[in-house]
Amino acid sequence: MSVILGIDPGSRITGYGVIRQVGRNLEYLGSGCIRTSVEDIPGRLKQIYAGVSEVITQFQPDFFAIEEVFMGKNASSALKLGQARGSAIVAAVNADLPVSEYAARLIKQAVVGSGGADKAQVQH
Repeated sequence: MSVILGIDPGSRITGYGVIRQVGRNLEYLGSGCIRTSVEDIPGRLKQIYAGVSEVITQFQPDFFAIEEVFMGKNASSALKLGQARGSAIVAAVNADLPVSEYAARLIKQAVVGSGGADKAQVQH
């Protein structure tokens, strides 16, 4: 039996989902968002770190999975996303969790069956 925490990082909203794997079965444990409430990047990173640390304390996961950075058209957005990922990863590493990184298309393929699924399909 393993508890897995998955993170969809963002500098304003970081999503998370927690499942328990028992054999080949998956059980939903919880999900939510960590919403930052400050404008400066250092403050947002602090809130992401604190939020992810709180989720880790609440669910006591055995594994930590996070979406890889993808390079879009806006380098500034990609950099902010990378910083948000880093903040979440540090929270996991400080809790001695093994960290795995996955491409967004691979995650969508596993969850929905299509690597091109939109957010609404993944949320459902």
